[in-house]
Amino acid sequence: MFKQIKVLSFVAAMMLASTAGAQEELKIGGIGPLSGGGTAWGLALQRGIQIAFDEVNAAGGLKVGDKVYTPKLVMYDDKYTAAGGRLAADRLINADNVKFIIGPIGSPSVLSAVAVTNPAKVLLLSNGFSPTILKNESKSPFNFRAMNSTVEFGPPMVKWFHETHPEVKKVALIAPNDAVGQSVVPQLAEYYKANGIEVWTELYDRGAKEFTPLMARMIAQNVDALDLNSNAPGEAALLLKQARQSGFKKTIWQVGGPSVDEIVDIAGPLANGFISLNVFDFDSPDAKGFIEAYRKKYGDGVINAQAPGWYNAAKIMLEAIRRAGTTEVTAVRDSLEKLDDYDAGLFGPVRWGGMKDYGVEHQLLMKFWIVEVKDGKQVTIQALQPEKR
Repeated sequence: MFKQIKVLSFVAAMMLASTAGAQEELKIGGIGPLSGGGTAWGLALQRGIQIAFDEVNAAGGLKVGDKVYTPKLVMYDDKYTAAGGRLAADRLINADNVKFIIGPIGSPSVLSAVAVTNPAKVLLLSNGFSPTILKNESKSPFNFRAMNSTVEFGPPMVKWFHETHPEVKKVALIAPNDAVGQSVVPQLAEYYKANGIEVWTELYDRGAKEFTPLMARMIAQNVDALDLNSNAPGEAALLLKQARQSGFKKTIWQVGGPSVDEIVDIAGPLANGFISLNVFDFDSPDAKGFIEAYRKKYGDGVINAQAPGWYNAAKIMLEAIRRAGTTEVTAVRDSLEKLDDYDAGLFGPVRWGGMKDYGVEHQLLMKFWIVEVKDGKQVTIQALQPEKR
């Protein structure tokens, strides 16, 4: 598997003794966009979690105290909307009696889900870029962020961009006019301005597909680069494609929203030269086992870079439950907070941060990469680490 010694020890801990009784089913919720512009991310979430569950079940199940459980994913489509996130959380808690949820993706859906899960004391491992996701009046919040947000990767990425592209004096930030754009754009604007770069911004209605007039306005502003920031894969690809078709020949990059392969699929040769955040290095030795497991279950095709991250999130949650020795949520939350020595095999040991920015150390800090599309393939340029704050 990914790191043989560590995985073998994990498997040994999960193995069911021959004298043990029948396993119980442990439902764990999943929320993500399985339709709409964020579909690639939702499928990545669903598939990453399922691969983790399959691995544990193949090893005999999840041993928790004197019981052994079979983790089962109960997945709902939130359609990448706030209403969908709340509805999915309600259904998981009140209809499916779920205590643990992985997802959603995207600030509107996550914020709506947190409003349901936190009062119900349901553990949530999500991913959205809004800082308010982790800022909570509760002294013991039950929501954790499973991947870096703009606060974590934004400053080092913009600093790198300024150092490697000194000719860029003005950047365009185009984003959806919802909780995503309204939170991320001001953050990024601050980071750019701190590096001496002027910012031009415009927000569009979520779901728009025709951006040609917007591109004309952007080009008239004489910007030196376009940052696709937090746009979902579908929208990001259309923005890039229509920018190039409108005659914009300068740098296009994305501080957020990892979806490089999907953008290449949609934009084709127009994606060459595109620079982006990526959250996984598929060429690393540790990636081989995950890729093989993914291909065996889901076949060929694009593996969204978030899939390994959600595999990681699922393994972290299962390990927290195992170490807690119970499925009681407060005990599992406390176990999760103390998981700093655990390595699921793809990203290194768990590292929590966020106290300075959010008032709670529920932000998972993960290594990330900057990549560039060359001849239709993404090439890693730089690996970076977020600062623990």
